Amino acid sequence: MALEPLTDRHITSALAELPGWTVEGGALTASYKGKREQLPSFYAAVATAEDSANHHARITILYNTLTFALTTHDAGDRITERDVAMARTISGLAEEHGLTA
Repeated sequence: MALEPLTDRHITSALAELPGWTVEGGALTASYKGKREQLPSFYAAVATAEDSANHHARITILYNTLTFALTTHDAGDRITERDVAMARTISGLAEEHGLTA
């Protein structure tokens, strides 16, 4: 998958297909909420997907909310297609686990 930073136009197009995701501080970000007992299995599923893709988000856990921030280190911490793909994966896993953006 390309490690070239996406243009603003490409990022805007990707965001249109990623409900709940925004760009904050130069990173593709989203927060998902659910019951606290849902979070461990969701986090474990995301960790497995990240390891499989060898692409990891910065994750913050606060009470019943997990927040993800994605950039690609090898592209100067800019947003690439790898980040968009991982955002799609995280969104799908959130839906499977009953979390909401």
